[in-house]
Amino acid sequence: MSGHSKWSTIKRQKGAKDAARGAVFTKLGNVIAVAARGGADPEMNFTLRLAIDKAKAANMPMANIQRSVDRGSGKLGGEQIQEVMYEGYGPGGVAIMVECATDNVNRTYPEVKLAFSKHGGNMAEKGAVAFQFDQKGMIRVKGKGDDLMLQAIDAGAEDMEEEGEESVIYTGPKDLAKVRDALREAGIEVLEAELTFVPDNTIEVSDKETAGKIMRLMNALELIDDVSATHTNFDIPEELLEN
Repeated sequence: MSGHSKWSTIKRQKGAKDAARGAVFTKLGNVIAVAARGGADPEMNFTLRLAIDKAKAANMPMANIQRSVDRGSGKLGGEQIQEVMYEGYGPGGVAIMVECATDNVNRTYPEVKLAFSKHGGNMAEKGAVAFQFDQKGMIRVKGKGDDLMLQAIDAGAEDMEEEGEESVIYTGPKDLAKVRDALREAGIEVLEAELTFVPDNTIEVSDKETAGKIMRLMNALELIDDVSATHTNFDIPEELLEN
């Protein structure tokens, strides 16, 4: 899972900087609106609760959050936000999945396609990439060590990876809420929790030029307002990432 974990860490660091500029509010609002289609009460709709928690962590104003909930639940009228998944391959043959939340696929599709074509990638047919990934729950927590792993496994987690002073815990999609709540009740600081897609296998990228092309493509996709999440299977060494 190192490829997923590494890209997840990069996105999180970048997201913290973008949040300071308010650049992520449009994306977060769209994700909230999509989640709210399943019910406007976050106590009854765990997906919405996750989306709201993520928005709060980015310091999104409560007024914006509520407006996104109202939009998704139909209170504000207008075009409904819908989820769309695009698939493709980047430089070096890395697989990429692009989650979007959009009110206009005729706008979103060309933007995603242009990002792929400008940066050495190409879009693929539906299902051509997705079979290489499994949906998982992902929980990032403060702390590491065998005791934490045992607590996570006891709570129902499937796996755990350490990243510095933090750990990333993986669960089955349906177990995410249960494991997150159990960890919190045990006094463990949960930094984030979300549903994500984890690659079955990773592609090691050792060429500096190829690594640069991949990162430029991933960044171009992340800059599209309608893109809510990206998932990939690359494994790029730290020294290349730093460059």
